Amino acid sequence: MQSAAPTPWRSPIADGIRTLFPGYFALVMATAIISIASKLTGFVWLATGLLWLNVATYGLLATLFALRFVFFFPDVLSDLRDHGRGPGFFTIVAGTCLLGTQLVVVADDAEPARWLWWGAIGLWVVIMYAFFTAVVVREQKPSLEAGINGAWLIAIVATQGVSSLGSLLAPHLASPEPVLYFTLCMYLLGAMLYLTIITLIFYRFTFLEMPVERLTPPYWINMGAVAISTLAGSMLLLARSSFPLLEMMKPFLTGFTLFFWVTATWWIPLLSILVIWRHAVRRFPFRYDPQYWGMVFPLGMYTVATRRLSQAIEIEFLATIPRYFIYVALTAWCFIFVAMLHSWSRSLGTHVTRPAE
Repeated sequence: MQSAAPTPWRSPIADGIRTLFPGYFALVMATAIISIASKLTGFVWLATGLLWLNVATYGLLATLFALRFVFFFPDVLSDLRDHGRGPGFFTIVAGTCLLGTQLVVVADDAEPARWLWWGAIGLWVVIMYAFFTAVVVREQKPSLEAGINGAWLIAIVATQGVSSLGSLLAPHLASPEPVLYFTLCMYLLGAMLYLTIITLIFYRFTFLEMPVERLTPPYWINMGAVAISTLAGSMLLLARSSFPLLEMMKPFLTGFTLFFWVTATWWIPLLSILVIWRHAVRRFPFRYDPQYWGMVFPLGMYTVATRRLSQAIEIEFLATIPRYFIYVALTAWCFIFVAMLHSWSRSLGTHVTRPAE
């Protein structure tokens, strides 16, 4: 007896879950940081609206990823072993931490943020060691040219996300000192990972061929990873009164955090020039890809990190930068969000109008 032909809806939905991009939580990351930046620069109504949108987005993506894990586990393992797609799983950790930060900063609600933080720590442990174990023991490995890209730096974003949210939550917890010690260790670990991975990426940038199709948006994480490292360091400096060790380390933290901010600032003109070279000079067509959220997130993170740095080291003129840079970040978010909706509508229209076989 022949089974009924699949409806036009079931097959595309199942296929969409099976092929779901591992880094799609970058949408949550980008929306959260734009919301936080809006709150810190005075756009409270916008920050609140983006908060509710992000809660819904996080719930939807968490459901889709859970379904993919249950029903398409071999595809999940295949992605995890892949040098290009595997780092995308770190967006789950980073998105969870940034949603928690968004709840504290925008909604002033630390309780759900605390649970998100604990969940993010568990996810960080699983994904960090699963991914690096998978790529180390893999027998056939790609060349450095093909295997590494800016997405690898999302491991740093996830690590510093755990650090910055923990420092933000420390005053709301019964024992802040162990928490701040842990977040300090995560901050230093993130610094080590950045200096290691960015060396390989910079070598790839300058000494190996860079075809225009490989100059993908995740390379903006080159800047985003040091921007969130700036934020993590600033949050530790702001929390130093709660932990004597941080007070003792103030000169070191100030210098290292400022070092990260200068590095993030240096990246912005170079990455902007490369975008112009890719799309204007080489005429590479723009088509929506979820990887573009990896370009929006660093712009919002630089806005927030600069604001927090100005508070942490008490240099008020630095606060001028986020008051203007928020418009750059917000414009990028709106552009990619509209492109995403347009892409989804076209894809849905194609599936609905496809004739039954």
